Amino acid sequence: MKKKLFVTNFNKNFTGVSATAANVIRAQMDRYDLALVGRPLPGCPDPITVKQARATSTDGAIWHVRRNTEMRAALWARDVLRLPIKIVFTSAAQRRHSAYPRWLISRMDAVIATTEKAADFVPHVRAVVPHGVDTALFHPAPDRAEAWQALGYGGTTGIATIGRIRPEKGTNHFVKAMIDLLPDQPGAVALVLGKATREHRAFLATLKDQVNAAGLTDRILFPGEIPAQDLPALMRGLSLVVQLPQYEGYGMVPLEAMASGVPFIGYDAGYYRSFSAKGRAGMIVDTPEAAASAACDILDGKVDAIGDVARAHVIENFSAKAEADGIDAVYQMIWAQG
Repeated sequence: MKKKLFVTNFNKNFTGVSATAANVIRAQMDRYDLALVGRPLPGCPDPITVKQARATSTDGAIWHVRRNTEMRAALWARDVLRLPIKIVFTSAAQRRHSAYPRWLISRMDAVIATTEKAADFVPHVRAVVPHGVDTALFHPAPDRAEAWQALGYGGTTGIATIGRIRPEKGTNHFVKAMIDLLPDQPGAVALVLGKATREHRAFLATLKDQVNAAGLTDRILFPGEIPAQDLPALMRGLSLVVQLPQYEGYGMVPLEAMASGVPFIGYDAGYYRSFSAKGRAGMIVDTPEAAASAACDILDGKVDAIGDVARAHVIENFSAKAEADGIDAVYQMIWAQG
C-alpha cells in the first residue's frame, strides 16, 4: 500500500517555488498516494482543499510544505487538531530567515535544504537535495531557428531573462547588457519576461525609457509574464538565457534553459556556479558589461555546442528524478521512525 503524501501550494502566482514543486510532484505521482493541496500546478493532479487534506490525514501522512502559510496550516493540523502527520519543509534561502519563519521552521519534523549554504541557516536538516528540472518537459527543439520563429517576436535569435521585474532580480542589469550587446548582434531580440508589481512599475517605466533612448524598442521587448504551460516551448526557441540577480535563493531558470539545450549567463547567485560546470554549460560574470561580452562570445557559433553540454549536465546532476529520489530518502527515514 502506497504511503500518503500531501504537497501544498498556496500561492496563486506561478513562482520559482511553484516550478520546483511541480517538477517534483510529476516525478512523485507514481511513488505515493499523493494529493496536491491548494492551488493547481501544471501537469499535476487537480488540487484538493486544506479541509479535505485534514479529513484524509487521520491515519497518518507526510505534509511537504515550502512557504510560511503552508507551514502554518500544517502546524495547525498537527499541533492543534492533533492529526498524526509529519511535516517536511524545503528551504532554499541562502540567508538568515526573519523571526517568524525561523520559529515556523523550528517546528518542522524535517528540513530539506537545496544547497549546503542554505543548510547553514535552518535547523533539523535531514538532507541536502538540489532542485531538479523535468527533462522530459524541458527539452531541445528539433530546429531552434524554427522554434524561435514560431514565437513571433521577430529577428533570428532569441535572448531572455525570466522573473519578476525588480531591482533584486537584476532586470536593469539585463537591460544594460542588452543595450551594449544588440548593436553587435543585428539578428538578436531580447525578451524581459515577467511581471512588475505595483511597487516596481516606476522601475519598469525607467527601463523602457532607457530602451527607447537607445533606439531599441523593437529589439528589447517586455511581453509580460509567460503562462507556465507556455514556458517550455519558449525556452526551446531561445539561444541564450541571461539571469543577473542581486540575490537568488536557488534559481530554476538556468536549469530549465539548460535542459532545453540553451546556454546561460548569470551572476554568482543562487546555485548558478554549480550549474555552469566550470564554464562548460554556462558562464558566470560580475557586471552587465561582462554579460554582454560573454553573450557575444556564445552567440558567435557556440550556442549548440554549449547547449549540448548543458543538457547532459542537467540530466546527470539536476533532474527532477534525482531530486525526488533525494526527498524520498528523507520520507523513508521519517516513516521508518514511525
